[in-house]
Amino acid sequence: MTLPAVTTRHLFFTGKGGVGKTSLACATALQLAEKGKTVLLVSTDPASNLDEVLETQLSGRPTPIAKVPNLHALNIDPELAAAAYRERMVSPYRGVLPDAAIRSMEEQFSGGCTVEIAAFDAFADLLGGSATANAYDHIIFDTAPTGHTLRLLTLPSAWSNFLSTNTTGNSCLGPLAGLEQNRQLYAAAVAELTNHDRTTMVLVTRPEASAFREAERTRVELVDLGVRNLVLAVNGVFKAVSSDDDIACAMEGQQAAAIRAMPPGLAALARSETGFIPRGLVGLTALKAYLHPEQITAPRTDAPLSMRLPGGLLPLIDDLEKAGHGLVMTMGKGGVGKTTVAAAIALELAQRGHAVLLSTTDPAAHVAWTLQESLPGLTVSRIDAELEVNRYREEVLAKAGAHLDAQGRAMLEEDLRSPCTEEIAVFRAFARTVDEARDSFVILDTAPTGHTILLMDSAEAYHREVMRTQGDMPDAVRQLLPRLRDPDFTRVLIVTLAEATPVHEAERLQADLRRARIEPYAWVIDQSLLASGTHDPALAERGRYEVPFIERVMKQDAKRAVLLPWQATPPVGLHGLEELARGHRPINSR
Repeated sequence: MTLPAVTTRHLFFTGKGGVGKTSLACATALQLAEKGKTVLLVSTDPASNLDEVLETQLSGRPTPIAKVPNLHALNIDPELAAAAYRERMVSPYRGVLPDAAIRSMEEQFSGGCTVEIAAFDAFADLLGGSATANAYDHIIFDTAPTGHTLRLLTLPSAWSNFLSTNTTGNSCLGPLAGLEQNRQLYAAAVAELTNHDRTTMVLVTRPEASAFREAERTRVELVDLGVRNLVLAVNGVFKAVSSDDDIACAMEGQQAAAIRAMPPGLAALARSETGFIPRGLVGLTALKAYLHPEQITAPRTDAPLSMRLPGGLLPLIDDLEKAGHGLVMTMGKGGVGKTTVAAAIALELAQRGHAVLLSTTDPAAHVAWTLQESLPGLTVSRIDAELEVNRYREEVLAKAGAHLDAQGRAMLEEDLRSPCTEEIAVFRAFARTVDEARDSFVILDTAPTGHTILLMDSAEAYHREVMRTQGDMPDAVRQLLPRLRDPDFTRVLIVTLAEATPVHEAERLQADLRRARIEPYAWVIDQSLLASGTHDPALAERGRYEVPFIERVMKQDAKRAVLLPWQATPPVGLHGLEELARGHRPINSR
C-alpha cells in the first residue's frame, strides 16, 4: 500500500469528488517535505477543505504549515480572484469614464466566466514559472472535482482560440485586453501541463465501478488535451480480517471485482494502491500516523452514541409523496451518494404509480447506469450541455439575428461562441426541467456543491446575458427562483457521509442555501458502517468514528435526518435501489 511515486516537479491530483484527492495530495506533500524537499501544496477547488486537513488557516498566499518544515500551502479562492481581476480591469477607467459606464463594465466582469478565468490566472501564474513557484522543489495541485478541473485545464486553448477569432474587442468578459495580456502566461502553463518530464497527472479513484468509469473519462479527455504523463492511484482498498462478516466480505469482493473489471486504458497505467484507513486522513496527526504506522502507541477509543439512530428513506418518501407532485433535489459534495439516493426515491415513487422524471445537472453523473433497467412511469434524462448550447445558439440567431446586417450577425455569432453561452444554455435546461414538477415528480440529482450554488445564483447574471444577446427570458426561468424557494414545491435533500469533511461541506451548503432563502427539507447520511451491523475490526472502528458526525447532524444541522447503512447488495439496479429505499423489508411490503 503506497503513495504515488513522485518523479516530476508538478503533480496534479484529480478525480471524482470524494475519492480522496486532498488526503493523498497532503500525504504526498508531507512525505516529500520530510525528505527535505521544499513543497508548495495548492488547492484549485472552490470547495476546498485543505485548511481542515492541514490544520492551518490558508489564504491565496503560501502559508507555512506548523510543525512541518519545508511545506507551504495556499488556496486559490475563485471568488476573491474574480474580484481582484475585475478591479484590475476596471480601476484604470475610474474617474475617466462616467459612473454609468463603470457600472456597465463591472456588470460585464461579474459573470461565471470571469470567475473561471480569474482562477486560472492564479493557477497559470504558479504553473508558468512565477517567482513564487520557483522557490519550491515541487508544486502539488489538489484539484477540483473532475468536471471543474477539465474546464480549468481547457481554458488556455479555449480562450486562446476565442482571442484569435474575436475581432470586436468585446466578449462576455468585457474588454479583451485583460485576456490578451496573459496570452504568454497561458501558453507557458499549457507547455508545462503537456511536458512529461515536468508534470504528472495522478488520477485518484476508489475501487468502485462508477469511480473507475469517471477516471477513464478523465483519462481520455486529458490525453486529448495532450496531457499523457498519467498514473492511477486507487484509494481505500479494503482487505477483510475474517470471513464471517458479511459486510466486510461484500466490500472486499465488490472492490476486487471492480479492480479486475477496470477499463483497459486505466489498467495499462502505472498504479499505486492505498489501503482503507478507518479514521481518514484529516489532521496532521492522522497524516503522520499513516506515513509512520510504527509510531502508533495505543488505539483510540470513542464515546458511544448518545441518541437513537435515525430511520431510513421509506418514511421520508411517504411524506414526499403526499403532495402528489413537486421537485426533489439531492445536493451535496461529490461522491457522497446523491445519484443513488435520487434514483432510489424516483424508483419508489414510480412503483407507487406516480409519473416521475429523474434528471441530473451533473456532467459526471450516472443516473441511467445506476438504474440499469426501465420502469413504467419513470423517465430518465440528463441535461446535455452540447445539445443545449446548439439549441440556444440557433434560437438566438433566429430571433435576434433575423434583422441584423451581415456585420451585426457576424458579431452576434462571434459572441455566441464565447464560453458563457454554455452556462446560459444549461441554466435554461435546468429551468425547463424544474417546470415539469408542476404536474409530476421531478427528482433532480444535482451537480457538486459549488457548481450547484453558482447555477442557482445565476438568475441575475443570466438575465443580463440574455438582454445583451437580445434573446428572450422564458417563463420557466422567470419562475425558477420563486419555485426553488417555495417549500410546497421544492424539497432539498442534503446528502452527506458521516465523516468530517462531507459534514462540514454539507453545513456550508446549507448556509449557502439559506442565504438564497432555500430551506433544506432533510439530511440523508449515506453509507454508514455504524448502521450496517459489521463487526470487522477496521470497519467497526470506522463505524465508531462516525458517531460524533451523526450526532452533529441530528442535534445541530438537520430538522430531519435519514441514516442509510452501507449495503452488502450494491445500490444499483432495481433490486439494489429497492433495498436502499425500503431497508430490509420484503420487496412487496408497504
